Amino acid sequence: MTSLPLPRILRRRGEPGYPTFLELFFDLVYIFLLSRLAAGLANDLTVRGAAQTAVLLAAGWWVWVLTAWLTDLFDPRLPIIQATVLTVMFGTLLMAIAVPRAFSGDGWLFVAAYFGIHLVRDAVLIPGTRVNPPIQARSVRVFFWFCVTATPWIVGVFLEGDARLAVWALAVAVDLGSARLGWPTPRLGRTQLASQIFTGTHLYERHRAIFIIALGELVLAAGRGLALGEIGADRMAASALGFVGAVLLFLLYFQHVRRLVAPAVMVVERVRSGTSTSYTHLVMVAGVLAMSAGVSLVTGRVSAPTPVGWAVLILGGPALFLLGSTMFHIVVTGRLPWTRTAGVLLLAALVPAAVALPPLGAQVLADLALLLVLLAEMWAPRLVPSRAAAPAR
Repeated sequence: MTSLPLPRILRRRGEPGYPTFLELFFDLVYIFLLSRLAAGLANDLTVRGAAQTAVLLAAGWWVWVLTAWLTDLFDPRLPIIQATVLTVMFGTLLMAIAVPRAFSGDGWLFVAAYFGIHLVRDAVLIPGTRVNPPIQARSVRVFFWFCVTATPWIVGVFLEGDARLAVWALAVAVDLGSARLGWPTPRLGRTQLASQIFTGTHLYERHRAIFIIALGELVLAAGRGLALGEIGADRMAASALGFVGAVLLFLLYFQHVRRLVAPAVMVVERVRSGTSTSYTHLVMVAGVLAMSAGVSLVTGRVSAPTPVGWAVLILGGPALFLLGSTMFHIVVTGRLPWTRTAGVLLLAALVPAAVALPPLGAQVLADLALLLVLLAEMWAPRLVPSRAAAPAR
């Protein structure tokens, strides 16, 4: 039986899996996006503000995930793929510009940029894979589900307040959830979750890169809080604590991932593990974003009493990061890491103490909790796998 020809734009098996400079350049726009989201959260630290930030972050994250998959499945050295990535980058820039007023006057810009990105992407991939219908079907399924969510996204533009938030939350949940189910589509079925379509090394490196970008926003927040105000001992201490938090996250992430995943081992090459890895990194990046917002607040008011919302944000950011890394650990090994789980519980238990302290003291508690987790994993290496394990079934 004659096999179908491979599309010209497809990445060939055996090619180097490391990200190209174009992909790293694309990630730079997320510094701006994450910065806008963190600033918005710091300015509106309410349940509604946090929910709005989560919806916008999930939409921006989904654009990044699909672009990472695009350059994983298709050859990023081809001009047509490079042009597509740059177009997506510009669309993401427009989304970031619209973030502060996405739930008011600029909602139309956010939605237009979001869907413009996906229309451009599918307009390239669907015709470019027509010589191989099974491969083309992957892009058709994604396009079908964006057509499904187009209605709530567009309807949300004409709504206000909680109504827009609810409709957009539903839309982004369907966007992410449809991928987790393999994009079930009439007549085309769905992409099997156990099918091998990714290059493990490439996705591994792409997730590391975007986490570094998120840490860059945290470092930026630590420096910006000190640079934009009067330099004093208290503000310098708050900035230093923010930087220490970034260093601790760096060590916790890269030591943990290096123990779990050897770069040569393809642990995210299947649909199930690939989507799970992306979702767990979304939780980790959300934690870094929350820490960035917390650092911005602390450097602005280091000695006044700590409101409950501030305490939840300052301690919840590290807890979200530890929760995401715990989920990632479970995806890779199928086991629950006791150190990270204990860290989440410790941070939750420290909230009452943080309320009784000034914001600077709450920041100290957050960094100490992260340090304890790091030291526990350094002192008990036998409890953290030192080599890659098979993905959990």
